[in-house]
Amino acid sequence: MAILEDLTTSIKTGKRKDAHALVEQAINEKIEAGQILEALIVAMDDVGRRFKANEIFVPEVLIAARAMKTAMELLEPVLVAAGIKPEFKVVIGTVKGDLHDIGKNLVAMMLKGANFEVIDLGTDVTAEQFVAAAKEHNADLIGMSALLTTTMPSMKETVDAVKAAGISTKTMIGGAPVTQDFANEIGADGYSADAASAVDLACSLVA
Repeated sequence: MAILEDLTTSIKTGKRKDAHALVEQAINEKIEAGQILEALIVAMDDVGRRFKANEIFVPEVLIAARAMKTAMELLEPVLVAAGIKPEFKVVIGTVKGDLHDIGKNLVAMMLKGANFEVIDLGTDVTAEQFVAAAKEHNADLIGMSALLTTTMPSMKETVDAVKAAGISTKTMIGGAPVTQDFANEIGADGYSADAASAVDLACSLVA
């Protein structure tokens, strides 16, 4: 369907106005919400693939993710009305003591593009806040970001708090100073080096 192909292209190229107009047109033409969503997912899958292959870089991914966000703002009420809900939920945030959010926001947008329900707690999030949100929303995953080495211990506090709470929510971590070795050390369920890989990791953890 040409309109959905154009929508996919508008997301890939980060053309927000086009994406908004095309979603609006698709809704008005009574195209099924699930089909419109699929066009968005295909676009973000392609963006993630090209990012991992170093064909595009963070600015291009951010532009595409913002176009996707614009499209989703229009589409979400239609999806709800049609009874189409994301299958999995993820609570995401930057850990206590850390106010950096660009990477976290990018991961959140990429996860939304992969049809996860994202509960974004923002920055400076305590272990208790992560656990409380995971319980409240019955989340499948908790995603933590840190950009400062000094805030990395907050990730361990959160992983420990999740285990102490006895909930089945999986934990995944990322951020510039974070490594797979650190994830292993603190007992996190997964580590991702970038936003595109975070989506792959999230999908594998809930599979």
